[in-house]
Amino acid sequence: MSVPELKAWRAARPHVERIARAVRPGLVRAVEAVRPWLVRSLGAVRPRIARLTTVQFTAGAALLGLALAATVVTAAGPWDSSGQRTAERDWAASREGVGGADHGPGSSTSEKAPRPAPSAPSVLAGLGRTTGSVSSPTEKALADVLGPLLDDSSLGSERTAAVVDVATGKRLYGRAADEALTPASTTKIATAVAALSAAGADHRIATRTALDPGTKELVLVGGGDPTLTAREEAKGNASLRTLADETARALKARKLDAVTLSYDTTLYDGPALHPIGPNNPNIAPVTALMTDEGRLDDSSSGTADRSTDPAADAARQFAALLNDRGIKTKSLSPSKATGRAEPLAKVESPPLSALVERMLTNSDNDIAEALARQTALASGEQASFEGGSTAIRTQLKKLGLPVEGAQFADGSGLDRADRLTADLLTALLAKAGAPDHPELRPALTGLPVAGFTGTLRNRYTDQPGTGVVRAKTGTLTGVHTLAGTVVDSEGRLLAFAFLTSSDRPTDPAATQKTLDGAASALASCGCGS
Repeated sequence: MSVPELKAWRAARPHVERIARAVRPGLVRAVEAVRPWLVRSLGAVRPRIARLTTVQFTAGAALLGLALAATVVTAAGPWDSSGQRTAERDWAASREGVGGADHGPGSSTSEKAPRPAPSAPSVLAGLGRTTGSVSSPTEKALADVLGPLLDDSSLGSERTAAVVDVATGKRLYGRAADEALTPASTTKIATAVAALSAAGADHRIATRTALDPGTKELVLVGGGDPTLTAREEAKGNASLRTLADETARALKARKLDAVTLSYDTTLYDGPALHPIGPNNPNIAPVTALMTDEGRLDDSSSGTADRSTDPAADAARQFAALLNDRGIKTKSLSPSKATGRAEPLAKVESPPLSALVERMLTNSDNDIAEALARQTALASGEQASFEGGSTAIRTQLKKLGLPVEGAQFADGSGLDRADRLTADLLTALLAKAGAPDHPELRPALTGLPVAGFTGTLRNRYTDQPGTGVVRAKTGTLTGVHTLAGTVVDSEGRLLAFAFLTSSDRPTDPAATQKTLDGAASALASCGCGS
């Protein structure tokens, strides 16, 4: 042993001996307590000690270890009711003067060093709680923060805004908040809340096959699932291939290897073409039967060339899949499954909650229009553009939301005839966060995260709201909107809505940057009284 090591041992020896004296009685008691059991166990296994199993050896060692650990812990000091050892708590209190970033007991930083950085508050504080001041942001403070941003010329000729405390539902700030403007894709927030309220978060959309026992006509019946996929990897979606597998088995069980195939889209009413017109890469014709949203490429979000007749294409894909499984088909025409048709097989979409999240994150127009029709069906309305719009309004009114002045023309926000107020958008978000409406929560969890997901992935590259702001975007020519939630610096969960419209050309990038800046200002705002 070197001289330094010898000195260190001599210095530590009194402390070691003191600890040993403190724990020795407990160790002795622990050994005495387990001695009879060990003797009996060893006596029982002595004739076959060579065959002592790992499990037996481990069990004996574990019990002894637990007994020794319990004794050592007891000797180290009492425990209070919260489970925090009193001695440890006292030791921690005595170390409050230690600075630096190292929080451990071995920190070599001096008291003159910088104090440890405080832990950051949780990103989403519990509703009704704050991590800092208990006061809500004041209207004046919010006006001071948001006013200059909302006055920016980049926003065009019209702009409205509202900020609400999600925990209380109280509006904290408003600027023409009851004035209805074109909302663009923030309309999808209303569609989400209405669909979840009417059909339920667990509702799934079924696509099925049925066989007419007299004519041997096989009907592929659309239920309105735009995410039904014909691709090899379903990735959680309902699979047309699975439906073909189950249908082929059912037909073969009935000694059938050839059928007449038709397809049924009669669940939906009215025109399939959206008012924005044909051949639009933002949306396919809205029909009760389609695969992969009618996309003609491998994409699952964003713009893409679309089928002009998604239902007929889906039927052709299904016919090819049946042929691969030994079932020949002929004819391919629209039809309707009669009441006497015998169910053969079905596949179901992900739950409505997942569809809502996907719709909001990617601003998916096809899912939005499908959800509007599911809302209509659950509300007793016709599954059409008009029926969906009526049903959305009816459901929101049932929830006690401020629908005065609002107009719904579709479920996606592609129609410029839509009109929403900032008051309604923030009320929708607050309702989705209310403790008594957990079924609406996907309307919040599906919102894109600034700088990370969906339509906000490439925004907030230089904004403090990155990773904190969650919001639905809305963009049409001359129209830019943003509505979502943010936690301010005092821990309050706020809902906000900013709508802008311009009758003259504006720079879209500049407008979006200003709106992003307004949401970021809320994130960094310590605006309590």
